[in-house]
Amino acid sequence: MDRLFIETKLMAEDSGAISGIAWKYDQPDRIGDMIAPGAFAKAAFPIPMLAFHDMSDPIGVWESAEDKGGAWHVKGTLFVDEVARAREVRALVRGGAIKGLSIGFVAQKAQHRTGGGRLIKTLELFEVSLVTVGMHPGAKVTSAKSAVDALRLVSALNRATAQLTRGKTS
Repeated sequence: MDRLFIETKLMAEDSGAISGIAWKYDQPDRIGDMIAPGAFAKAAFPIPMLAFHDMSDPIGVWESAEDKGGAWHVKGTLFVDEVARAREVRALVRGGAIKGLSIGFVAQKAQHRTGGGRLIKTLELFEVSLVTVGMHPGAKVTSAKSAVDALRLVSALNRATAQLTRGKTS
């Protein structure tokens, strides 16, 4: 089974909802492999979500994906209510310690690229893992939102509103 480590944009919510960019099509990964748009078309959902490609460490499932904006976007759920490890991984994503996704697959149709690497045209996808550092340099973690962040924003807005209101009555 091939494994590609990909830095990705991830967002993890309190509910366990998580999304990210699992692959950007317009650039090779660090070993020169590229995956063609449409190569993920046969992916059968739900797909296991693992921590660090450890088949004995499932932490959730990827429920859907779509090709858009030159990338393969995935959406899923970390099982934070049922699995302690999922809560740990969510905390690591939020803290910035886990910044990547990595796909576990077997290439079914590929051709060698000039200058190294392969162009993978079809593949059988087995799992998508959350990892510390991904192989693909074009996708990065941007945020890990939570209810706590939303409450902080509301508090800041309330303080700003109070300051503006005080300024009008003076």
